[in-house]
Amino acid sequence: MWKQPWGFKEGYSICIGLFITGTLLQMSIGKINLDALAYPANLISGIGYFLLLTVLYLKYKKSSYIVSWLSSYQAAISSMSSMVLMIVLMGFIRQTPGYISMEGNFIGFSQMLSAWPFALLFLWMITILSMTIIRRLNHFKWRDTSFMLNHIGLLLALVGSILGSADIQKLEMTTMAGRPEWRALNERKEVVELPLAIELHKFSIKEYPPKLMLIDNETGASLPQGKPATFLVEPGLGTGQLLDWTISVKKYLQYAASVASEDTLRYVEFHSFGATNALYVKAINRKKGISREGWVSCGNFMFPYNAIKLDDKVSLIMPELEPQRFYSSVTVYLESMKVNDAIIEVNKPFEIDGWKIYQLSYDESKGRWSEVSVFQLVKDPWLPIVYTGILMMVIGAICMFTMAKKTKEDKV
Repeated sequence: MWKQPWGFKEGYSICIGLFITGTLLQMSIGKINLDALAYPANLISGIGYFLLLTVLYLKYKKSSYIVSWLSSYQAAISSMSSMVLMIVLMGFIRQTPGYISMEGNFIGFSQMLSAWPFALLFLWMITILSMTIIRRLNHFKWRDTSFMLNHIGLLLALVGSILGSADIQKLEMTTMAGRPEWRALNERKEVVELPLAIELHKFSIKEYPPKLMLIDNETGASLPQGKPATFLVEPGLGTGQLLDWTISVKKYLQYAASVASEDTLRYVEFHSFGATNALYVKAINRKKGISREGWVSCGNFMFPYNAIKLDDKVSLIMPELEPQRFYSSVTVYLESMKVNDAIIEVNKPFEIDGWKIYQLSYDESKGRWSEVSVFQLVKDPWLPIVYTGILMMVIGAICMFTMAKKTKEDKV
């Protein structure tokens, strides 16, 4: 080993050596402070390192075997496969934010991006990729276009995603109806003032139809235990079976209020703030022949929950309704005096001025009557560079296919 020409043994030996070196650094001085690589440090270091490699190649391309070997396929395959292994480990190990102190995390796999083994192997792979690009640029011909597009695109995508991670902002903003809000909390729960403000006009939620289920009177456990049965009340009411009971829905009030008398509790239409859901049902036990009827409701912050006691063992209840979709009607104000009205929904973010605004949550205690909406604001200034790299790789693949097809036709 280490006799020229170098091959895969030398390539993997270097990767193992870098991993061991990174582990020792991790155990001795701790993880890398990613905040130190925030803009403009990451941009300067990225450009500076590429220029340094260019100078080294131009100066030592003929006199140094190592410089020429760095652009070989043995070096490329060994470095990329080692990096893929680290990424696979990253996928299997739960990752925690870099600002959280992890005692006992000696190797740093639970904070992979700030771990020294990952950083050194990534730097090694970027070095080999850069050297390959520099070498081909030094002898560029038009037939190398697809090669250059693929490799430069890969370099941009990798550098943009890793070096740019220090500049990603993920903030959480809690808004209240009718009150513009420009402050948010970062991952450290620190208050951050933003160059934009969000005013919540209305929070809306669409819920799934109500369900009915049986519970044990003593334990409160859903029945049958381990695999609870439910009766979904579809529009148009209907009849369903729960164990030995036949359940018939006679009336459904989507907006209801409870009215208590001396010995009964009934529900009436109530189209106002705080209304709850209520069902009037009749239950018949097929084996015993007994029947029960009355109102059942999931209740909410204003009106109490109500169940029907069918017998000494079981009761009929309505669980809380599950949200099907929820969204917020907002106005977004920018420092440039630009005003934008938008509807922000889960998995349908609103994009403005480099920010992506996601619907995150709401006041679950009030449900559909929530006057609070919580948004996640994400800004990744390096994302256009990553997308540019991906686009270049796609174009490079198309060029490679087109040129290969043309070459084949010319031979024929």
